Amino acid sequence: MGAEAEGNQPPPPPTTTMQAAPAARPQSITPAQFLSWKQRKDAEEAARKAEAAQKRAADIASGAVQMNGRELFKHEPWVFDNNIY
Repeated sequence: MGAEAEGNQPPPPPTTTMQAAPAARPQSITPAQFLSWKQRKDAEEAARKAEAAQKRAADIASGAVQMNGRELFKHEPWVFDNNIY
């Protein structure tokens, strides 16, 4: 009989964390602030990719790493003279 009484009780009210979340949210950023952040992020990513490409090229030149097919095709080791025609 005690189990039936427990089953008929209404569910507890939701926690207040969902209600307090908008109040704890920081102020919105302006479009200019977003663009500034995005440009800085893109510049950092481009620098990181360029550094990785330089390291890979140095590793390939030293023989530590082999070229993959795309790199070999772009390198064109079979072409010795570009002024054939």
